[in-house]
Amino acid sequence: MSFRIGDFKAQIDPTVLQTPPGTRPDGRALDQLRPVTITPRYIKHPEGSALIEVGETKVICTVSVEERVPHFLKGKGEGWITSEYGMLPRATSTRSQRETGRGGPSGRTHEIQRLIGRSLRAVVDMAALGERTLWVDCDVIQADGGTRTASITGAFVALVEALRHLQKQGAFAELPLLDFVAATSVGRVGGSICLDLNYDEDSKAEVDMNVVKTGQGRFVEIQGTAEGAPFDDDHLLSLLMAADKGIKELIACQKKVLGEVRLKKPKG
Repeated sequence: MSFRIGDFKAQIDPTVLQTPPGTRPDGRALDQLRPVTITPRYIKHPEGSALIEVGETKVICTVSVEERVPHFLKGKGEGWITSEYGMLPRATSTRSQRETGRGGPSGRTHEIQRLIGRSLRAVVDMAALGERTLWVDCDVIQADGGTRTASITGAFVALVEALRHLQKQGAFAELPLLDFVAATSVGRVGGSICLDLNYDEDSKAEVDMNVVKTGQGRFVEIQGTAEGAPFDDDHLLSLLMAADKGIKELIACQKKVLGEVRLKKPKG
C-alpha cells in the first residue's frame, strides 16, 4: 500500500512542516556556507586544475600556461591572466544550447569571464610572472547557484598549482602571488540576510550580491542589485559582513588543500 503526505496534510500539525526560525529550507543557518570541497590536480594535463563543489554547484577549473602575451603587452615585461567560462548543456535542470551554437558567448558569459580574470590578476604580481599568459578555464558541470563565485574560489587553487609548476620549471624563484582571493554570494531572501545563495534562494531574493575579497580583507569587486525595493546602508553593511564571514571560511578551505603558500611581499 502506498500513500502521499498530501493525503494526511490536514491532520498534521502545521508547525511540523515549517522551517525553524533562523534556518533555511536546506537546514542551513542564515550565515552558513553550503558544504565546500576543493580537489586540486583534478585534471591530468593542465599545469593547474581543481574541482570545486559548493553544495550542488560543481565547477572544473584549469589553468594553462602560454609562453606569450597579448599584443598590447608585448615588450613590457609583464604577464597576463585571462579567463573563459562555460556551462555544460545539462548543468541545469533543463538543457541549454551550447553557446557555440548560438553565435558566441552571451553578455552574461563575457561579464563572468572578465570578473574571474580581474579577481585573479588582483593577487598576482604581473611583472614577476613574466611575459606569459595564464589561461583560466572554468567549466560548470552542475549548477545550483553561485557558479561565478565558485569559479573564482576554485580557479585560485588551480592558479597556485600552475604557478608552482612554473616555479619548478625555473620560471621564477618565488611565487608571484601577493594574496589569496575568494568569492561568495549574499542576499536578502524573505527579509533575512543569507550567505551563499543556492538557485532557489537566488531566484527569490529581494537583493542579490556577489563579493570578491582578498585574504587581507580588501575588496576586488562588489556586484549588488535590488530586484525589487531599494536597500539602505544598514542592509548593505549586513550583506558585506555576511560575505566577509563566508570568504574567510573559503580562504581557510583554500589554505587547507594547498598547504604552505609563501606570498610575495609587494614592493614599497
